[in-house]
Amino acid sequence: MKLPVLFWRRTIQLLVGCSVLGFSSAFLVRGNLGSASWDVLTQGITYYLPLSFGVIGILTSFVVLLLWIPLKQRLGVGTVVNVVLVGVAVDFAFTVIPVTEELWLRILYVAFGIFIGGVATGLYIGARFGTGPRDGLMTGLNRVTGLPIWIVRTAIEVSVVIVGWLLGGVVGASTVAFAVLIGPVCQYFMRVFHIELPGDKPDVEDYDPEEPILAHDAVDSESVADHPPVVPITAKGGITRRRRTRFAAKQRNG
Repeated sequence: MKLPVLFWRRTIQLLVGCSVLGFSSAFLVRGNLGSASWDVLTQGITYYLPLSFGVIGILTSFVVLLLWIPLKQRLGVGTVVNVVLVGVAVDFAFTVIPVTEELWLRILYVAFGIFIGGVATGLYIGARFGTGPRDGLMTGLNRVTGLPIWIVRTAIEVSVVIVGWLLGGVVGASTVAFAVLIGPVCQYFMRVFHIELPGDKPDVEDYDPEEPILAHDAVDSESVADHPPVVPITAKGGITRRRRTRFAAKQRNG
C-alpha cells in the first residue's frame, strides 16, 4: 500500500473513530441506566458548571493531559484529535438522539452504545496515531509505579466513578455492563481495524521453518490496548518465496 493511501486511511479511521466515540457516550447517557466511568464524572460536573457535556469532557481531558507531564508521556496527533473531536461529537449526538422513557428502547440505547464504542476504539487505536488521554494516564502510571495494568486501570476507573457519583452522576446497570463488555468488543475490532505500518514486518533473515515467527505490533503508543495478541506466522503464509529460497541456500552452504 502506497504511503499517501495509507496515511489517508489512517486519518479517516481516526476521525470516524473519535466521532463515533462521542455517539457511544451519548447513547449510554440517553439510556439513563448508568454511564461509563468517565461519563459518570462528566455528568456530575455538569450539575455544577454551566457548560455542555462535550465541553466538560474536553476540559477534563486537558486536565488529564496535564498529569502526563510528570509521567513523561508522549503526545500524539491522535491524542489531540481524541480530546477535541469526541467532545464535539457527543454534544452533536445529544441533538439527534431523542430522550425516551421506554425501558426497552433505553436498553437498546445502552447495547448499541457499548457496541459502537468498541468499534470506535478499534478504529481510532487501529489508526496508530496515539491513544486518548485516559489510556495515556493508565500506561504512564503503570510505567512509573510498576503496578500491573489491571490494578492501575481499576484504581482509576473506580476513583472516577466514585467522584462522579458523589457529584450526582448516574451509576447503574449500564456502568457495570460497559465495564464487563467493552473490553472484548474493543479487542475484536482492534484486530479488524489494525493497520500495519512500514517496518512492522518481522526480520526473517534467519527464519527456521520448524519454528513459527512471532509477529508483534511495534507501535508508537505504550498503551496495552494498542498491542494486538501475538500472532504466529507460518512458513506457508508468512515468508516470501525469495526469502525461502535464500534460507534453503543458506542451509545447503551451512
